[in-house]
This record gives sequence, structure tokens and C-alpha cells, in this order.
Amino acid sequence: MNLKVNINNLRGSQMAAKITGNFTIDDHSFRFTAIAFGRIGGQNIGAKISKTTEKKLESLGYNVNDVIIQLQKNLLHGDLSLPEGLKRESFVDD
Repeated sequence: MNLKVNINNLRGSQMAAKITGNFTIDDHSFRFTAIAFGRIGGQNIGAKISKTTEKKLESLGYNVNDVIIQLQKNLLHGDLSLPEGLKRESFVDD
């Protein structure tokens, strides 16, 4: 699955942060929110998508759980794009 993540906003600290953004699969873009504890690249991240997004993903033939797992993996590993002015090193562990 070719999933790309774009962060729109990040609020909080390196210990806990609320993330908003979107992810793209096959030229379809969807919004998500996530909470990161222990930093992105750290210990725990929980991503959520809306029921509308879940239904759209299912209609496109995707397994919603697989998409959420891949989204969380991308966030944990720092495989994402950031808004201008936000540096990856400020919140992603390598």
C-alpha cells in the first residue's frame, strides 16, 4: 500500500502532541487526527479517521484496519511531510 502522510498541524511537546493532517492513497486524500505520546518515533501513537473516511476507504477496496496501521507506522517512523518551518528533528526520534 502506497500511503503518504502530510502533517498540517502539531500542537504539544515532545512528550505528548496532537497531530492533524491528511494521508493519500492512490490520489485520494483523507484527513486524520492523532495523539502521540513519547514523541513521534517514540513509544505510542493513536490515529483516528472519521466514519465517512472509513466508508470511502471500504468503497475503494481498502481494509480500514490495515490503512490505520500503515498510517500509524508512517507517523512512528517519521515517514511524512511537514509544514514549512517545522523541523523533523524537533519531534521525531531516529
